[in-house]
Amino acid sequence: MKLYFYYGVMSSSKTANALMKKFHFEEHGKKVVLIKPGIDTRYGKSIVKSRVGLESEAIWINKGDNIHEIISKADSPQIIIADEAQFFTEKQIDELREYVDSGIMVMCYGLKTDYTGHLFEGSKRLIEVCDTLREIPSMCAKCGRKAIINAKYSEKKIVYNGNPIDIGGEDKYTVLCYQCWKNGNL
Repeated sequence: MKLYFYYGVMSSSKTANALMKKFHFEEHGKKVVLIKPGIDTRYGKSIVKSRVGLESEAIWINKGDNIHEIISKADSPQIIIADEAQFFTEKQIDELREYVDSGIMVMCYGLKTDYTGHLFEGSKRLIEVCDTLREIPSMCAKCGRKAIINAKYSEKKIVYNGNPIDIGGEDKYTVLCYQCWKNGNL
């Protein structure tokens, strides 16, 4: 079994991909557990929803939670799918790694970096310990090059510092290539 990390910028269809994988595995008789970090409450604590309308119930994991204790309440999962994995702690990613080592596939989906261009804690650990790292590419909203930054903006200006965790969507963020982000192009 493997630990996969599928990463991309916002609006690159990470959640839609996760939900389609869940559907596919369940359609083939596999027991799938979908988890998400408790910090992501955009659609309620126990719902994972994509912008295209796909959604599913999920188990939410808070920052201090032990993933093993929570997932052990589920009925013997064969596959674990984690959405918004960047918000998990290093310890929680290590717990997911332990599932892989015991024969359970784990697929994590999330952002690689915050709006300042720095790795999230969960993403950093996933890059360090995953078996397979795959980018879900997207294009810059300004120039069409490859987008790599989730640019935060306020009053039509790019924000370069502050709290790296600020949950939001298109109301706060746009995706840009490094050049447009660095040059302040919005």
